[in-house]
Amino acid sequence: MTIETALLKIEHLHKVFGDHVVLKDLSLTVHKGEVIVVIGPSGCGKSTLLRCINGLEDFQEGRILLDGEPVRKESRNISVMRQKIGMVFQSYDLFPHKTVLDNITLAPRKVQKRPKDETEKEAMELLERVGLKDRKDDYPRQLSGGQKQRVAIVRALCMHPEILLLDEITAALDPEMVREVLEVVISLAEAGRTMIIVTHEMAFARAVADRIIFLEHGGIVEESRDPKKFFEKPATERAQEFLKSFEYEKDR
Repeated sequence: MTIETALLKIEHLHKVFGDHVVLKDLSLTVHKGEVIVVIGPSGCGKSTLLRCINGLEDFQEGRILLDGEPVRKESRNISVMRQKIGMVFQSYDLFPHKTVLDNITLAPRKVQKRPKDETEKEAMELLERVGLKDRKDDYPRQLSGGQKQRVAIVRALCMHPEILLLDEITAALDPEMVREVLEVVISLAEAGRTMIIVTHEMAFARAVADRIIFLEHGGIVEESRDPKKFFEKPATERAQEFLKSFEYEKDR
């Protein structure tokens, strides 16, 4: 991976829900072509962080800059900024009454005003890459969970985002479906896609990450640019305890 320039900057981000602090003075810089994997216990702020980056959640303090431009839910240019930030959720969020091809091409045609022929050609090329070209006329109800998630990834890619946010995209899948989705993400990483990935799949995190961010209580407890070293011997006691819980589950 060749890191070129800082694409995304998060500076002193502070987010609360009522009296509950979700993100606390969080700062992070993501460079073009970098894959950041965010891990941590449930409720530590991982998904909220992604939603703030995509302008789906507002925040009280700090700022988020993409290409030097601010990203905030109430900004006048938020619709333009969201086109630069692809997001894939664990729940797929496909339109049930539209075919696979229509689900993928709807936003490029309606939001970006791109020609139908152009978007369909690109969609078919992407579907072929993820092994779903022959399912273009199917409806979501006819697909497995893994297939739906691959369609959701293709839909995000078809908008030509500068950065891709993946929020627990395998959490709703049966174990045998997880691998087919993770292989797509690994191929995107190898192609130089800039991504921030929230996951509980530790083997996957180790394989795909350029940098590991370990969150707890809304703050960064540990940051490592050596994923192999992090998973073998994390620097903080809290990260060691967290990883031991996965070893316990694996041994059962």
